[in-house]
Amino acid sequence: MNIQQHKVLIANRGEIAVRILRACRKLGLDFVCVYTAEDVCSGHVALARELGGESGLYRISSYHDANELLSVADDAGATAVHPGYGFFAEDFRFARRVEERGRKLVFIGPSWRVIRELGDKINTKRLARSLGVPTVPGSDRPIYDEMEAEKVARSLFDYQSQQGIARPVVLVKASAGGGGMGIEEVHDLDLFRQVYRRIRNYAMRQFKDDGVLIEQRIMDFNHLEVQILSDRRGRHPVHFGTRNCSIQSTGRQKRLEVAPGFDPSSVEYRFDAAALLDEIVQHSLKMARKVGYDSVGTWEWVVTRDGQPFLMEVNTRIQVENGVSAAISRVKGQPVDLIAEQIRTALGEPLGYSQSDITFRGVGVEYRLIAEDPDSGFAPWVGDIDRFDWTDAEWLSLHTHVPPVTADAPYTIPTEFDPNLALAIVWGKDLEEAGARGLDFLGHLRLEGHDGRGEPLRSNVEFLKNKTGQMLRF
Repeated sequence: MNIQQHKVLIANRGEIAVRILRACRKLGLDFVCVYTAEDVCSGHVALARELGGESGLYRISSYHDANELLSVADDAGATAVHPGYGFFAEDFRFARRVEERGRKLVFIGPSWRVIRELGDKINTKRLARSLGVPTVPGSDRPIYDEMEAEKVARSLFDYQSQQGIARPVVLVKASAGGGGMGIEEVHDLDLFRQVYRRIRNYAMRQFKDDGVLIEQRIMDFNHLEVQILSDRRGRHPVHFGTRNCSIQSTGRQKRLEVAPGFDPSSVEYRFDAAALLDEIVQHSLKMARKVGYDSVGTWEWVVTRDGQPFLMEVNTRIQVENGVSAAISRVKGQPVDLIAEQIRTALGEPLGYSQSDITFRGVGVEYRLIAEDPDSGFAPWVGDIDRFDWTDAEWLSLHTHVPPVTADAPYTIPTEFDPNLALAIVWGKDLEEAGARGLDFLGHLRLEGHDGRGEPLRSNVEFLKNKTGQMLRF
């Protein structure tokens, strides 16, 4: 089947829906978009209407309703589903249902078996260790025995002491948890049993599984990612470099990303940064080959100040920050759109190039523009946007679902979703130029609004300005 015969259901909203929609257009693919009542004024709805007419739009009650999404796919004659990120993107049951239902559809993402295998953090850790890939020290299976758990904790305390860590810490985690739930730190081994029992009880109440993981708490690290892509054959994955996602909110939510992940030409490190980047790339590719990875994916790492890398997890989806990796990448000398690459390979086209065809140039910076108050724990801000404009430049790409606004026709931020407003991707020939251009963009940005009390809009723009000078540093 020629890929131009496909029709893609974009099962998401906002900025990622806009990017998927544009990628479909670039590939000559028809599409259908969905929206809820809260998103009736979203830019992704306006763009879908502009490019596809009313027949390319369906109103649904929830982005979380699989039955409704698949009903839209059937009614619209869609042949493929792109989940974006969030919602159903890493739900292997949804992916399996899409692929195996009576009216089969293509799931634009990894195969459901790959999602299931790598979506399980314990299984990912075991796989990594079997391949010699470094992981965070600690257990690679749930521990149900208190004596065994204490033995693991003691070994981690001893290991940290041998590394010269003055105040060792271990994490006690509910193995069935997620999103930061069911985790406590232990600084004193005498208190370990007490914490272990508390987490077991919590895990049983919340998750019906009282298994516990014991891990070392990694301190003073940078958060790096490796961008991987492969076609449906899954035999020859390639990488699009690394990126650094260490500038985050207090809740460990990413706010600024930089590609590549380190820059030894302008920042001094205690270790061989170039060798370290190559090491985590090769480890990531080794795992991708082992599982037959067959889509876009991200291998997430932590790297300590002394240059020790530890694999954290694998994200089996397109990510918010894939664009910053694309900004520094070229395939056979041409710009690359990783969402378009994900779509066309998912629909059956071969990759068509190898690692030797991919080159890297310059430094990319991605700013996440969010209506939030960094001075109040990054609390979401709710209200209307009255003005949102910026100065265009050849080195700037901006993706947003916020429609054109004026004081007389504002855009009301839906309270049902995260108040993400836009992604701004800046390119420079080196870190200094990328940072200067980033500050230039932020300095000319006009983002204004008011809440129900008439108070002005709160955003993270000043936070991003202040953090720009800290990029790629510990």
